[in-house]
Amino acid sequence: MNVIHQPRRPSTSTSAMRDSPFMAEAISLHGGSGLRPGRSLIRLRQPTVGHPAPGARQAAPGPAWQAVAMAAETTRRLVLLRHAKSAWPDDVPDHDRPLARRGRRDAPAAGRWLRQAGYVPDHVLCSTACRARQTWQLAQAELGAEPPTVFDPGVYEASAGSLLDVVRRQPPAAHTVVVVGHDPALPELALALAAEGGAPNRPKAARSPVAALDRMRAKFPTAAIAVLEASGPWGGLAPGRARLVRFVTPHEMSQ
Repeated sequence: MNVIHQPRRPSTSTSAMRDSPFMAEAISLHGGSGLRPGRSLIRLRQPTVGHPAPGARQAAPGPAWQAVAMAAETTRRLVLLRHAKSAWPDDVPDHDRPLARRGRRDAPAAGRWLRQAGYVPDHVLCSTACRARQTWQLAQAELGAEPPTVFDPGVYEASAGSLLDVVRRQPPAAHTVVVVGHDPALPELALALAAEGGAPNRPKAARSPVAALDRMRAKFPTAAIAVLEASGPWGGLAPGRARLVRFVTPHEMSQ
């Protein structure tokens, strides 16, 4: 496994998150006060080209613009995996809690499902918490691949908004990114990205299935996986701009 350790970043205070534009976006999308990511959509457009002089040939768009255009049209897959069931041993800090027996059973099943469903990632972003690291270690063993993996303390401490900021910084070359994280940030991010309120004019075929959204909203259990798709660069990911294409629980993976 190619492993990169990110330095610990200061956590965001509750008051700062409450006053952020991200919170305002959450209220507008969901009518509530829970944390949701903020709108930061990047719009890419072709530079304006002036009219050529009579008889002059207009230059075709160069490689730089073509690369930007391709990035804008690329479909990205964000796979959100909640860590598997953890144990609660006495006198062990939360960050160091290991997986429980059920978690050690469910985590490999998540890896097998990712491989069989065709969601093998190009890049992995994992919390530094022991239970998250163990989840990915067991899942990756069933994946049949060793994608680059970053263990980021910011994922352990994240709100949904700060987790979205981390996702926006993922490598441009990565088309499928797995995030191994925690409740409540992970479920809240999934619901916000897939919310229909952010894109009321979205074609019906591009909307998230209502039944899957309702199931995810009701419960996002440990070792469950949400797969979202969005067009454009990672930096353009924003609430209501992704489509929930799959939501599976450990029970469904075993069937």
